[in-house]
Amino acid sequence: MTEQLNEDLGKVIEELEKKCQEHPDSVMAHHHLGLVYMKAGRIEDAVKSLEKAIEIDPLNADSMVNLGAIFFGQGKLDKAKALNEQAVKVQPESAQAYANLGLIWQQNNELEKAIENYDLALKYNPKLVTAWLNLTSVLTMKGEDDRAVTAARKALEIEPDSALGHNNLAVSLYFKQEFAEAHKHMVKAKELGYSVDPNFSAALAEKL
Repeated sequence: MTEQLNEDLGKVIEELEKKCQEHPDSVMAHHHLGLVYMKAGRIEDAVKSLEKAIEIDPLNADSMVNLGAIFFGQGKLDKAKALNEQAVKVQPESAQAYANLGLIWQQNNELEKAIENYDLALKYNPKLVTAWLNLTSVLTMKGEDDRAVTAARKALEIEPDSALGHNNLAVSLYFKQEFAEAHKHMVKAKELGYSVDPNFSAALAEKL
């Protein structure tokens, strides 16, 4: 299966590389090539293609967001932040850019700024599960347990089989001292393959 996937990606890359050569000013060709390079794990090539797409079209928010995701994964938070900030300037309703900024602020332990950006992401895309999940974590860290439970439930409304969603809801319910329901969601998280923190599992067991 993996060999077939790699072969298919190779064919797509070959076709897109040819298209970029034939149409060097095609933003979408360079953008899509960058995304396929990302999928294939060719990160340096992905960076070059996405940078080329932005060079051709400085208002190309999608390429900025994806390039920012690469830099985030490499721990280059300043570069990731700058790209996502530029993306929301040129595309003010870019939910993914706001969600990415929320994660960057969260990584920097700037929790209020993280919440502000997650809220903006969800304003423009209320079904963005990752934003609900990350918002739950930040609200729990801040001790805003009611809001955390609401956010976790929203995530599960959209994606009922989210292992992380069930774990997050279990944690937020624990802090609300709703231990029986917290246990139910912890068990569900485990069933779905989530590696529940053994310390949390033990702490919850003591409350039942």
